[in-house]
Amino acid sequence: MHDNPPLSKIFYRPIEAAIRWAGILRYKKEIISAMPQPWQLPEKLDCPRWSEFRLCMERIYDAILNGELPYGQNGITLNHPSLWRCPDLTVRHVDLKRWMREHYPEQRPAFLFSHAERIAHPVITLEVGQAMLIERRALKAELEQCRRNLQALQEQHDGLRKQSESIPACAQCPISDRAESTYLNIIGGMLDLMLGQSPSGVAYSRFRTQEAIVSALIAHHGSAMGIAERTLNGKFASARKKLRSMNC
Repeated sequence: MHDNPPLSKIFYRPIEAAIRWAGILRYKKEIISAMPQPWQLPEKLDCPRWSEFRLCMERIYDAILNGELPYGQNGITLNHPSLWRCPDLTVRHVDLKRWMREHYPEQRPAFLFSHAERIAHPVITLEVGQAMLIERRALKAELEQCRRNLQALQEQHDGLRKQSESIPACAQCPISDRAESTYLNIIGGMLDLMLGQSPSGVAYSRFRTQEAIVSALIAHHGSAMGIAERTLNGKFASARKKLRSMNC
């Protein structure tokens, strides 16, 4: 049966911290019983994540020996080299957490960091970092392509705007006398045809007067430019006059 030691403490021996860091706290008794000295690890042990545990131990002792991690005895900080081989060598929880945040920011073991802290600072592995870098480069290239497309659309818009500005000016240009005569002849001929009848006396259309044609045009196309009673009567009169002058 495995005992259930507390996950977090006020201070830890290096081996206790390494066991928690590697996530193998349930094997604490087996690991400690297999070690002749707290700082001497066997090369192999039938335990999950043994290589990871060894690395954690080496990192902690390396930090102690190089003055990066405060240490002491039984939870009291002393920082004296005589404690390096002492079985009672300890590191405080707050010092270990501060050291790990500074030197291993990607690490968030549960015995040092709360659930909220682990969520706020997710672990970013080398693979994840490389994937993020590749994604960033792809997004940067896509952004550059969007900028080029935007510039092309802006140039196209400017060209269309200039073209639209030139259309009204052309529309206001007077038509030639020849063209106007042609239009009037066509309109006059259609009027006479619509209001006329065949040699046998059959009406070509149901319209009997010019006023009826005007009313029908306004009813069906009153929203179009030029389809107004005054304009139509004026154009029709000019057209019929023009057509009669041609037949004289």
